[in-house]
Amino acid sequence: MNLNWEFILQNIPLYEKAAWLTLKLAFWGTLFSLLLGLICSVIMYYRIPLLKTIMGGYIELSRNTPLLIQVYFLYFGLPKLGVTLSETACAILGLSFLGGSYMAEALRGGMEAVSKSQIESGLSLGLSRWQLIRYVVFPQAFSFSIPALGANCIFLLKETSVLGAIAILDLMNVTKDLIGMYYQTVESLLMLVVSYLIILLPLSLFLTWLERKVRYAQFGP
Repeated sequence: MNLNWEFILQNIPLYEKAAWLTLKLAFWGTLFSLLLGLICSVIMYYRIPLLKTIMGGYIELSRNTPLLIQVYFLYFGLPKLGVTLSETACAILGLSFLGGSYMAEALRGGMEAVSKSQIESGLSLGLSRWQLIRYVVFPQAFSFSIPALGANCIFLLKETSVLGAIAILDLMNVTKDLIGMYYQTVESLLMLVVSYLIILLPLSLFLTWLERKVRYAQFGP
């Protein structure tokens, strides 16, 4: 099989631009999903009345509907209700809505892994509920949750591949356009695979390193 290297070299700038856009969407989507997940996890952990029910409903809705449907609703459905958002805003909101539920479950699991004796010790020292979360529960919960949080970050980055459905010029959309225009299927897909590897492999290695560092810091080598 002979690859068209001239075609590949000619279109590398397109993939470079699309890769930066993919990273931008994934970064903001992951950041907002972490913030949303943190809020939800605290509410679920303390079982705050009414809010716990609302957060539980959000988590079930988010986790049991595809990202594509969520971004379709934001991009095509909201204008029918008089709310119009840009493609980028819809993409980030969609990623945040989906990722928030996964981050919430990961952090809640980490919080519940903190031993009750440490909670009781913090309460006996006179710590308030929020001081207990800040100084006792959350630092340990974060270390427990690192593997799940890392997996969710990679998951959200890969989920950006569906955002081309709302005219986002991400890596997947660029690939489909090139295949449709030039029929260079193998070359286009090769550049797509290499682009995702360049993005995901360093992230995966970093998260693996971070998980080991946190585990060693907590339990010793």
